[in-house]
Amino acid sequence: MRLLHTSDWHVGRSLHGTDLLAEQEAVLSGLADVVRAEQVDVVLVAGDVYDRAVPSAEATGVLDRVLSRLRAAGAAVVLTPGNHDSARRLGFASGLLAVSGVHVRATTASLDEPVLLTDAQGEVAVYGLPFLEPEVARHELGGDLARSHQAVLSAAMDKVRADLYFRPGARSVVLAHAFVGGGLPTESERDIAVGGVDLVSPSVFDGVDYVALGHLHRPQTLTPRLRYSGSPLPYSFGEAGQRKQVWLVDLDAGGLAGVRGVPLPAPRRLSVVTGELAELLADPVHEALVDDFVSARLTDPVRPTDAMRRLRARFPHCVHLEWSGAAPTGGPRTYTDRLRGRDDLAVTAEFVQHVRGGAGPSAAERELLARALAAADREEAAR
Repeated sequence: MRLLHTSDWHVGRSLHGTDLLAEQEAVLSGLADVVRAEQVDVVLVAGDVYDRAVPSAEATGVLDRVLSRLRAAGAAVVLTPGNHDSARRLGFASGLLAVSGVHVRATTASLDEPVLLTDAQGEVAVYGLPFLEPEVARHELGGDLARSHQAVLSAAMDKVRADLYFRPGARSVVLAHAFVGGGLPTESERDIAVGGVDLVSPSVFDGVDYVALGHLHRPQTLTPRLRYSGSPLPYSFGEAGQRKQVWLVDLDAGGLAGVRGVPLPAPRRLSVVTGELAELLADPVHEALVDDFVSARLTDPVRPTDAMRRLRARFPHCVHLEWSGAAPTGGPRTYTDRLRGRDDLAVTAEFVQHVRGGAGPSAAERELLARALAAADREEAAR
């Protein structure tokens, strides 16, 4: 049997406020081509299917079309919720979806009920572990469990192994969304720590043939049978230049037969440029980046005026701007110095200008800010 291990689709995610749905649909729909070319039997999605618990109508439309293309290409699909998803919403109509070959494993109560698939060598049991929030899952799993991911995932895997005991000869696959020891995070994962206790030992997953991990966005191998596929697209500029991929997993009669990476296309690259504004606008070396998502780090000694608009004239997909230039000689050198002698409205207006990349508040917005600051002052005085 051949499986395609993916995770962290994050359908509906944006990049510094820029919608990525078109890029996501292009890459995820391309998985159907991999299914056909590689004769994949099952596509695995190990959590964070959506980017938020209540996805937009546009995001659900993308997922619907992608799943339909994967099924039309001939692969069954098994997916589980991650920490970004609402397990209850993702699991809606799971019974009906299973009839069509899309298997959603979204409840703690059913985590030891595998999706059973067969090939010429016999049975393959695919267990989907939804993201287990320790405070909730410790009660659902029974027993006096500690408030940690290690404790709840250990209890979940004990249930999986107990079910496997009664399936002699079955090969086994587990989907799990967790931060497993030895994994390297990036900037774009949401922290899943509870009191700092988020790390899970790889030994928790002993006893199964392959573990398809999700949560970390960098593709990586912890052991031959324990891997992160990473996200299909880069979701932060810390991932610029990172090659995205999925894992092609082969099972034979004895269990895991082999794993190899399949690179994914990048609809639009992420690039970081650093320098003074005039240099970034004029230097021909940057011409190759005009179609990229761009993060600009300006080093001008004085913050340039209207920098984002000017950058977008050359880099239409510039989505992020930061200024790290040094203060002029004799100028303020600390944050306290910069605030000294300025009123709250001036500071707030500069903040708005900064987060907008150069556009300050309008007159009406300044009036609204002034009223809000005045109300805050009255509330503070009343305490």
